[in-house]
Amino acid sequence: MTVVRFKDNGVREEKLQVSKVVLDKSEWKKKLTLEQYHVTREAGTEPAFTGKYWNNHEKGLYRCICCDNALFSSDTKFESGTGWPSFYQPIAQENVKSHSDMSFGMSRNEVLCAECDAHLGHVFEDGPKPTGLRYCMNSASLKFVKA
Repeated sequence: MTVVRFKDNGVREEKLQVSKVVLDKSEWKKKLTLEQYHVTREAGTEPAFTGKYWNNHEKGLYRCICCDNALFSSDTKFESGTGWPSFYQPIAQENVKSHSDMSFGMSRNEVLCAECDAHLGHVFEDGPKPTGLRYCMNSASLKFVKA
């Protein structure tokens, strides 16, 4: 698969062909906290207004907690009022993927890390301009790197 690499300061580097990051259940459990494991490997959701990044206003880069893939820039973060970190676009479309999620009797688009298939959250069509999208992410799936 192809992903775009970014420096911690958000500077785009190059597109690379990478292998999927695959660990077994016990390896993920060693690497992640219980909450991070539940959210990223079991498609869980942290309660609104409880994650450490929902109200973060610092400049920086949001990476995947599982594999360090660059996912979002603080430049596209906005206050959605939902209690989860929300972005109007990923840092590079290649670095995320989405698919239909019909769980809990709802039709939603689940957002996953393209490099390791970590569950990040969902994307909705009620975001601000310029995209009209709201990538509603779980803090537990992210690692913030301050600029």
